[in-house]
Amino acid sequence: MNDKTRVCSPLYSLLPTQIEGFDALAELALNIRWSWNHATDEVWRRLDHDLWEITHNPWVVLQTASCDRIESVLADPAFRRQVDDLLQTKSQAVEAPAWFQQNHAHALLNSVAYFSMEFMLSEALPIYSGGLGNVAGDQLKAASDLGVPVIGVGLLYQQGYFRQVIDKDGVQQALFPYNDPGQLPIMPVRQTNGEWLRLEIVLPGYSVWLRIWQVRVGKLRLYLLDSNDPANFPADRGITSELYGGGPELRLKQELVLGIGGWRLLDRLGIHPEVCHLNEGHAAFAVLERARCFMQESGQPFNVALAVTRAGNLFTTHTAVDAGFDRYSPSLIKQYLCRYAELRLGISIDDLLALGRQNPHDESESFNMAYLAIRGSGAVNAVSRVHERVSRNLFAPLFPRWPLDEIPVGHITNGVHMPTWDSASADDLWTEACGKERWLGTMETLEQDIRKIPDARLWQFRTAAGKALVEYACERLARQLAAAGEPPEALEEAKNLFDPNVLTLGFARRFATYKRPNLLLHDPERLLRLLTDRQRPVQLIIAGKAHPADREGQDLIKQWMHFIKRPEARARVIFLSDYDMYLTECLVQGVDVWLNMPRRPWEACGTSGMKVLVNGGLNVSVLDGWWAEAYQPGLGWALGDDLGHGDYPDGDAADAVALYDLLENEVVPEFYNRDENGIPTAWIQRMRESMAQLTPRFSINRTVREYTEQHYIPAAGAYRLRSANKCAVGRQIVDWQHDLDQKWAALHFGKIKIETRGEYHLFEVQVYFHNLDPKSVLVEIYAEDLINKPPVRQEMTLLRQLVGSSGGYVYCMAVSAARPSTDYTVRLIPYCDGMSVPLEEKRILWQR
Repeated sequence: MNDKTRVCSPLYSLLPTQIEGFDALAELALNIRWSWNHATDEVWRRLDHDLWEITHNPWVVLQTASCDRIESVLADPAFRRQVDDLLQTKSQAVEAPAWFQQNHAHALLNSVAYFSMEFMLSEALPIYSGGLGNVAGDQLKAASDLGVPVIGVGLLYQQGYFRQVIDKDGVQQALFPYNDPGQLPIMPVRQTNGEWLRLEIVLPGYSVWLRIWQVRVGKLRLYLLDSNDPANFPADRGITSELYGGGPELRLKQELVLGIGGWRLLDRLGIHPEVCHLNEGHAAFAVLERARCFMQESGQPFNVALAVTRAGNLFTTHTAVDAGFDRYSPSLIKQYLCRYAELRLGISIDDLLALGRQNPHDESESFNMAYLAIRGSGAVNAVSRVHERVSRNLFAPLFPRWPLDEIPVGHITNGVHMPTWDSASADDLWTEACGKERWLGTMETLEQDIRKIPDARLWQFRTAAGKALVEYACERLARQLAAAGEPPEALEEAKNLFDPNVLTLGFARRFATYKRPNLLLHDPERLLRLLTDRQRPVQLIIAGKAHPADREGQDLIKQWMHFIKRPEARARVIFLSDYDMYLTECLVQGVDVWLNMPRRPWEACGTSGMKVLVNGGLNVSVLDGWWAEAYQPGLGWALGDDLGHGDYPDGDAADAVALYDLLENEVVPEFYNRDENGIPTAWIQRMRESMAQLTPRFSINRTVREYTEQHYIPAAGAYRLRSANKCAVGRQIVDWQHDLDQKWAALHFGKIKIETRGEYHLFEVQVYFHNLDPKSVLVEIYAEDLINKPPVRQEMTLLRQLVGSSGGYVYCMAVSAARPSTDYTVRLIPYCDGMSVPLEEKRILWQR
């Protein structure tokens, strides 16, 4: 590296710290709180207006501005006061007691480690792809707002997800620009002596060194691991090169770095979280490394360490199809984890493989990361009510003979971080109605407050939002066409394509076949008639990327590009390339209607439509994911029924027709039906109720509070209980499971007697435990759910011990005769105080 390169590279340049006030600017720029609190925006515009509008990255603006410019701006007393006030406000916000401190000050929860493959915090930090990163980033921001002690752990990608260009033939081109760490709002983590903190993880025959970076997210820290260390072999420097790129071996290395390296980092930093939250199965190796660290601290073997630590682990699944889980061949797992299993965990590689298999004894079965996460966690949750049912079906093979409604998966429905996704004018509107602190508490009064806003004020707000979106979309399209080499007249035409007074629909998602981005193209002529109606025209903005390996998804983009080339469509449809976080913000802030059309039930939750709520947009969506919970007549529109059609082609055709009908007969007429003041009163009423009822309900504020109260605090307590007194409870659990291993097979039922007396069936059943302690088992009577009849699950009462038998007992129970006696059966399930059954112990024995 020559001297000139060394000087020009921001990572190695000397920042003008000698300028008084520069440190204050740097502190503001390096806390990504500016991505949702826009009070500092004017500071960066003042330094370099054009660069700020292009990058929305304060750290780039601050490093790019000349010393003279920085010195000149800071010499302005008004500007300096503004910076000092902003810094003081930030410090007060960071130090002030928030919801968690006010409501759970005595909870024994010091920290939650939140592991995720991607985090969407800002377009200035492109280490995200889509929904998973969106959820992770929004949860970190809300945890900061609410004071929940979360620590993020992720990877720093040298290229991140790909950037998209659409060529003249409508073909997606994937570009991978380098993420210069020196221009990202991150800083190296250094030891007290100034040395850059680096970690070593051992791969087969050699070591990989990981550099550590940190991102400040309001009150919180996100730590990012980076394999691009000069001490590594060239191939290993590329482990963190690309998000979701490469083959299985690269993905496995990334997940080893995230899970094992990530937990090891926390240990190195002296951070000992009670709770580990796995955001999807990518980070499941953290389960193993957490157990290993506990083994080292406590001197306990692996089975005890896992029994203790799993109580503090939470696994959130986002996958709605079995093919979505990461799987690895047994040979690959053996190659990379054999020595780790034997030397670090003290178990065989077969024992480790068994943790990731449905059938532990099937040597040919792949290693499933989701299965490892389940077997290493004390709770599992899906991300919507519908997704809970879907996930129970997906994970049912792990719990044979258990009823579907008892498969141990709950749900906490996702939300979005409203301060990130609202526009400046939306923020003003909500502040007028609900106050500035509205997203920092329980949001109890928001619904009534927002209903007080007059129709005229809401309509003025929406028309301004539509105008801003049209201006942005046309300007971005013009730049896009210029980059593609289009002639000047095409650029000029692009700047004036859309009309802010026309109903604007938006669709922006990943272009995958199951999301059906081309459902509107099912009948192109009917779509054209809808778009070009002289009295009630419609315009459509589309954006989205297809994975570089997804040819079908890329073909869907091409179909839209070919449709847009039709002269009748050109003025009514725009495809904006390179879909990223900033483009999402602009779209959700300005569209009138958000379209969402995935095949059911393949949308785990979907959060894109939630983002329009705070901005007054309305949803037209299938009844899947979050919309299946949110939809009510008068809040938006439901597309189709709530049945899953999978790949059934007629289902797509039926939904396409339903979508056209819905737009033509309900959505479009309601938008254009105006009163004497030009206000669409029915539309405004629907918009107001959507904002009032749904925005608080699908705020990430609610989601994080539910995670905290339903999972984090209980998990921390369970972990402390199991680890106390030299792991007495953990060792008891292992001994109990060992006892079941030896004696469960001998359990059996004897005679059963059923007698009906009036309103009750009386059951008596003989159970033979032999040498197993009866207190280790629950004897239950069970009836499955039927239409209009919920399931029945009741513990039976010990009546007496059988005379002359070894371990024979009689149990009894009276149950309602509203159902026939044949509906009921008796079963035996394991019981140990504090254990989650069947999550931690899947045995079950049925009487028939």
